[in-house]
Amino acid sequence: MSGNSEVPPIERVLGALADPTRRQLVDRLARCGEATATALAAEMSVTRQAVVQHLAILEAACLVKGQRIGRERRFVVCPQRLTETARWMDSLAAQWDSRLTAIKRIAERAHPVGLESQGSKRQTNSKRLTVRNPKT
Repeated sequence: MSGNSEVPPIERVLGALADPTRRQLVDRLARCGEATATALAAEMSVTRQAVVQHLAILEAACLVKGQRIGRERRFVVCPQRLTETARWMDSLAAQWDSRLTAIKRIAERAHPVGLESQGSKRQTNSKRLTVRNPKT
């Protein structure tokens, strides 16, 4: 994973969480606090080796942390990276909300809503939208 250090953290997180098995592992670890790859594999329909590989990807994205205790390696969720990603997504959502609000204002200025009924407005709009042939 030598090229992985060049990938921005949020991209690593989103890439790691793109896989449903890895999301399931994060969910299970969040619920139980800590677990070994063997314990996690026992609850899933994948092999222990597959779980170990998924945990390595999650660990590279700083979503989980493994700690050797005797012969076992126990994994826990690292919430900091999830929190950072959630903040980034909230910021992105706020930017889109702002843009959509601006578009709504422009549309409302272009077509102000008056006291007239919707039916008469449709008739007026349909008259405005009459296409004329430029050749005549």
